[in-house]
Amino acid sequence: MITLRLDEIAAIVGGRLADATGAEVITGNVEFDSRKVASGDLFVALSGVKVDGHDYAAAAMDRGAAGVLAARPVGVPAVIVPPATEVDHHSYATEHDTDGSVAAVLEGMAKLARYVVDKLSARGLTVIGITGSAGKTSTKDIVHTILELAGDTVAPPGSFNNEIGHPYTALRCTEATKYLVSEMSARSIGNIAHLAAIAPPHIGVVLNVGTAHMGEFGSRDNIARTKGELVEALPADGIAVLNADDDYVAAMADRTSATVWSFSTLHKPVRVAATDIRLDNLSRPTFTLIGTDSQKVTHTAQVTLQIFGEHQVANALAAATAALAAGVDFATVAQGLRAHTVRSAHRMDVHHAGNDVIVIDDAYNANPESMRAGLRALALAAAKNGPGARSIAVLGPMAELGQDATADHVELMRTVAEQGIDLVVVVGTDENARAMINAAAAMGLRAIPTADTTQAATEVLKVLGRGDVILVKASNAYRLWQVAEAVVAQNGKQEN
Repeated sequence: MITLRLDEIAAIVGGRLADATGAEVITGNVEFDSRKVASGDLFVALSGVKVDGHDYAAAAMDRGAAGVLAARPVGVPAVIVPPATEVDHHSYATEHDTDGSVAAVLEGMAKLARYVVDKLSARGLTVIGITGSAGKTSTKDIVHTILELAGDTVAPPGSFNNEIGHPYTALRCTEATKYLVSEMSARSIGNIAHLAAIAPPHIGVVLNVGTAHMGEFGSRDNIARTKGELVEALPADGIAVLNADDDYVAAMADRTSATVWSFSTLHKPVRVAATDIRLDNLSRPTFTLIGTDSQKVTHTAQVTLQIFGEHQVANALAAATAALAAGVDFATVAQGLRAHTVRSAHRMDVHHAGNDVIVIDDAYNANPESMRAGLRALALAAAKNGPGARSIAVLGPMAELGQDATADHVELMRTVAEQGIDLVVVVGTDENARAMINAAAAMGLRAIPTADTTQAATEVLKVLGRGDVILVKASNAYRLWQVAEAVVAQNGKQEN
């Protein structure tokens, strides 16, 4: 973070000092885990389901914190934020906020982030916001890799993309930061607009509008309305990066005063495109990248990605378009695409194990679109991994799909059948898991029901043979990466 005194922070957030002179100086970052606090940090006291950060303020100071941002006095130098104006219980961050203290601290954190971003933007910081139903984290990671080649870049770790992670990431920017990459998620209408107000983007990337979080939104139209809040937040001199292959996204061009740069894998007339897409035995794409830079000069380059799945081509194009929009030269963009490897765990993370076994760990999250992409990658990898190689899909339920959830899980088994998957191991005991098992039986698929990841790993290891390829995928709460880890541990990890 930029250097600020506690009295300056109090003025920014509209709060008051407690047990402080105001001259205490924050020279480090913000941190809400007292165990991670370093010298000069600002400790943010957040209340959770099991612990209250206010109880750890003294411990944070002992670890070197220079001050605390809190909802109430904590006996050490602190800025006390004013009460929250409202509490959104649809948010992950505040769904257990019984007294409004979490919302109050997050409002203070958001105001501080906005101050820092505004100050740095006036000095040349470029903010890039990324949203979509699927692929946000992968695209954010690719953008991060490219932009690092062009200057100091800050991006969130993993999927740190909500009311906590968004300002937390923005507050890691310093005077040296050239680019801030923000991943933006939503559970209700207005969430993206709120995040965009914390760190106003100059470039906004919308990847797709799918069915993830259908349970919260009720319809794809509402999802599109929310994702489009990003392009509505762009200034007139900003750039909206839109997926021309998604009709919902392409229509967002009418919702922004910014310039529109589109991308496509389907030979459409766009700013950035991919042609001649080919996949190797691990579904790593090779393609011809065609892009027009900020000087309106068109370039081409051959690109082979080190990440897995044909769907990553669209993510790579979105990242390339965003980087070009930020003024990065085409050669650097192509270099970054070629150099990029998996940065966030459990997202199409491919492991080679003994006996020529391949494990595809895509267990961080799941929705119908990403499930289909994962199953296609699994089928292709098995087909190309040598004679006798079989495809094994270890699947858990997809969360937050709403009233169509059962139908979506039945449809998933149709995709399994279409892709010729040899074995399905279903993890879980809820109605969605049962829907998958019943649908698999009705379609004549070979399927094994399991109650948890331990049982699933045991069943996979019983049948695992030379050259088999395994995909593990479900919504994050099911922790299916534990199956991937067990299989790799049992067979021994080899270099990719």
